[in-house]
Amino acid sequence: MELNITTLAERPELQGRMWQMKDLWPEFTLHDPVGWGCMARIVTELPEYVLVATDAEGEVVARAFSVPFQLQAEGRGALPARGWDQVMLWAFSDLRHGHTPDTVSAIEVCVDTGALGRGLSGRMLAAMRDNAKRLGFTEVVAPVRPNGKHLEAAASIDEYAFRTREADGLPHDPWLRVHVRAGGTIERVAPASMTISGSLEEWRAWTGLPFDTDGPVEVAGALVPVRCEASRGYAVYVEPNVWVRHRL
Repeated sequence: MELNITTLAERPELQGRMWQMKDLWPEFTLHDPVGWGCMARIVTELPEYVLVATDAEGEVVARAFSVPFQLQAEGRGALPARGWDQVMLWAFSDLRHGHTPDTVSAIEVCVDTGALGRGLSGRMLAAMRDNAKRLGFTEVVAPVRPNGKHLEAAASIDEYAFRTREADGLPHDPWLRVHVRAGGTIERVAPASMTISGSLEEWRAWTGLPFDTDGPVEVAGALVPVRCEASRGYAVYVEPNVWVRHRL
């Protein structure tokens, strides 16, 4: 498939169409407060870290977000247990305080549902790596949302993250496999990468499920069960991701 991949800084007129892409994010994931507050800021404040892909007809078919941050700052050093949420907070804290970043973190690679199955996610990951290198960085880290884990919500993320195929030794999970094929190394689990809490009414609206009993609730698209506290009127989802490190 013919692709033209550019940064949003180069083609700001694509911003509207980029947001209109049809994606596979489950509804409840759109209510993570950190993501809600930071994703739009990446577009407006860090457009050189946003990649947009258009096809031969000029239609937007994929996007990729990343952020620069200072991993080696005092009190940091290790990839955080709070993964996706934490790295965005670090990135905008560093930007506000004028701290020089030393690492780029992937935030999202998203392909329009009409263009799935054509290898675009791998091409966008490669473009993200190339863009980070062009900007002077030597590594990209990624809090990966394993796209097959939702089929095994009750499975241990620690086991799933490092599960490999017997035939070739590559990761069992398709999205982790793309990262490893691109040169990435699976490092560790981020057990609390995204945290979403809401009232029972909100969770019912997001999922169509009753949320009327205390205990774990398996939700379509969730990597682990949602914890329902029906007697207290709320439910909480804590999503684990998998840290992958790419040396450039």
